[in-house]
Amino acid sequence: MNKKIDQQSADNIRALAVAMVEKAKSGHPGGPMGGADFMHILYSEFFNYDPSDMSWAFRDRFFMDAGHLSTLMYAQYYLLGNYKKEDIANFRQWGSITPGHPEVDVARGIENTSGPLGQGHTMGVGAAIAAKFLQARFGDWMNHKIYGFISDGGIQEEISQGAGRIAGHLGLNNFILFFDSNDIQLSTSTDEVTSEDTAMKYKAWGWNVVAIDAHNHDEIRKALTDANNETEKPTLIIGKTIMGKGCVAADGSMYEGHCELHGKPIGGTGADYNKTLENLGASSENPFDIYSEVSESYQKVIAHKKTKAEAKKVDISIWKEANPEKAKKLDFFLSGNLPNLDFSTIEHKAGLATRAASSGVLGYLAEHVENMIVSSADLSNSDKTDGFLKKTHALKKGDFTGSFLQAGVAELTMACIANGIALHGGVIPVVATFFVFSDYMKPAIRLSAIQELGVKYVWTHDAFRVGEDGPTHQPIEQEAQIRLLEKLKNHSGNPSFLALRPADSAETSVAWKMALDNKNTPTGLILSRQGIKDIEPIASSRYNEALEAEKGGYLVKKVDNPDVVLIANGSEVSTLVAAAELLESENNLKVNIASIISEGLFKNQSKTYKESVIPNNKPLFGLTAGLPVNLEGLVGDKGKVFGLDHFGYSAPASVLDDKFGFTAEKVRNQVLEYLKKV
Repeated sequence: MNKKIDQQSADNIRALAVAMVEKAKSGHPGGPMGGADFMHILYSEFFNYDPSDMSWAFRDRFFMDAGHLSTLMYAQYYLLGNYKKEDIANFRQWGSITPGHPEVDVARGIENTSGPLGQGHTMGVGAAIAAKFLQARFGDWMNHKIYGFISDGGIQEEISQGAGRIAGHLGLNNFILFFDSNDIQLSTSTDEVTSEDTAMKYKAWGWNVVAIDAHNHDEIRKALTDANNETEKPTLIIGKTIMGKGCVAADGSMYEGHCELHGKPIGGTGADYNKTLENLGASSENPFDIYSEVSESYQKVIAHKKTKAEAKKVDISIWKEANPEKAKKLDFFLSGNLPNLDFSTIEHKAGLATRAASSGVLGYLAEHVENMIVSSADLSNSDKTDGFLKKTHALKKGDFTGSFLQAGVAELTMACIANGIALHGGVIPVVATFFVFSDYMKPAIRLSAIQELGVKYVWTHDAFRVGEDGPTHQPIEQEAQIRLLEKLKNHSGNPSFLALRPADSAETSVAWKMALDNKNTPTGLILSRQGIKDIEPIASSRYNEALEAEKGGYLVKKVDNPDVVLIANGSEVSTLVAAAELLESENNLKVNIASIISEGLFKNQSKTYKESVIPNNKPLFGLTAGLPVNLEGLVGDKGKVFGLDHFGYSAPASVLDDKFGFTAEKVRNQVLEYLKKV
């Protein structure tokens, strides 16, 4: 402990944050200046990782919630050697590895993409759950910590309610959250928007809460020491900080704690850029330099981290030698690979709802995939994830031997936790709710896609056939929204999402196979409430034919030289089969039927294959229980899509089928009307 070096280090972080924002002409300097003391003490004295092996599975992890404080992270990691000077100087520029909000980059210490407030610390809760899950299976030596950093805005975001409740309920003592409480947000002081007692709120959720002066290094040390020793509860460290700590006006007077220091370069505020750098011990001519004594100190810190990690790795090696079978299993979990799975062996009763077929698959997975956590937003008996739950038990405080997370009514929190589980590694997350409530999950789904995480979303009650529950519970526009992500590429150049709406039980088994094989992007399974008549196999094996769905689409009924090709996904495929029977028997038409489980995946197939399924020289008719846009990209300008252009109504599903035109007879008539015009 060297008070001079500690202060210089924190001031160096402040100066770097100020300089990055000033050069970029945009950013948020005030918050990083307030949080610099905590970051320095955390990383120099408490945070365990291996600087020579940044992806080491048993490292501590830091989840930033306040992504606008990215310069705080970049400055800290620059001192630790994770960034070069030119990286820091190119903050927020094209091609830079220091973007405006942090983007997951484990090699440089960035564990999560952040920016939308509230999600970062909730992902941290997910990582803490994953760590507890693994510890329960492999031993208490697996004792790494998950740290989070949250601002006033993150505390105010509604998702903090779900994250705080679940972390406290589960007793996640491996989760330590620092609240940078500076009483300032972007446009106001916090007292203009809230009068809550944050400490009492978290205590009520079952947290250990401590309030400190977060510019006092001894208080930071004690709080972190106590948090690391906590055995029953997650810890919230409420650190009182000063926005723009160290800022100086042109006349040399201190200019701290002002709202305008939050979100723009300090040169455009009442503070003076050059005077502030001078006050912090930096040079305005070389603002991106690391102070010489700070550099020497951090070289010692890095060496110490490596030595400590090496000692931990020796302990782990000893454990592995003493527990070869467990060690093999642990390595397999961490590899991201799957065991050999034979989905063809899963038997389904005839005419199941696809949610029920999914339940059967989940029961199979519960017995064959040991590192999967399934979660439901208080709907397990309705979204049928109870097929998994019946083979295991729920996670609870002090017992993480189960594999099911009862998230309660908290769809966004649950999805965000799943992202954190995926980011941690070693565990496969599955989350489920009604399809209409995917609306609550959209911000986390988007971060799943941006971060390229293999989260599995299960959405049941997929269409207006929810029936009596009425328009609030009947998805109409949701499929169109989700399928937009299939059209949007991630930074690896691939479709950012895989949306699967299977036509029957066999396709549901295949959809689950596709979801588990899809490790680098999120997958959504869109499943029916009502029973669906199974597609008859063209040959002998319906499952083998359904494997063609792995191309995004295929023909479930085919003849030579068809008069019309009918196109759908999900339960509408069986409606088309019934309509085709009428068209053939009563109207002497030859009909092909295409089941397109994923438009995005189908469109990535070869031109030859696509035209073998949906020829461009034949009349094309699409049927969807959602918006017509769901299929318009498949039928083209000359084709016709029958869908809905209105919200649903409360009535039995069979009544709605008739009223909305989704019976075999009415669909047959729609096809005939279309054929008259082509």
